[in-house]
Amino acid sequence: MECQNFEKEHKNEMRAVQDSMDVLNGKWKISIISSICYYNKRRFSDILGDIDGISNKMLSKELKELELNKLVKRTVLNTQPVTVQYELTAHGKSLKTIINNLTDWGKKHRQEILGK
Repeated sequence: MECQNFEKEHKNEMRAVQDSMDVLNGKWKISIISSICYYNKRRFSDILGDIDGISNKMLSKELKELELNKLVKRTVLNTQPVTVQYELTAHGKSLKTIINNLTDWGKKHRQEILGK
């Protein structure tokens, strides 16, 4: 009986990991979230400049998906020309700890592998 409970809980944990990965999957989403997270509010062109190799089309697609998943809020400002600004929602801000942990791990990993 105890083994069955452990197995059920393990499956629930794995499902939660998969759910997270389904939302954050792909090459760019974590980088986009990081860009917005570090600056609080970012314009499209700012995010584009922060992330090496991402195209306009891909950034637009990824931002729309992040918006659909309620991680990013898009605001159109009444300026000439029109300015679009992105910020993390309260739900998106809950990823800040994960972003900080990934940053710390990445620095340590670079040190471990490259000695830099």
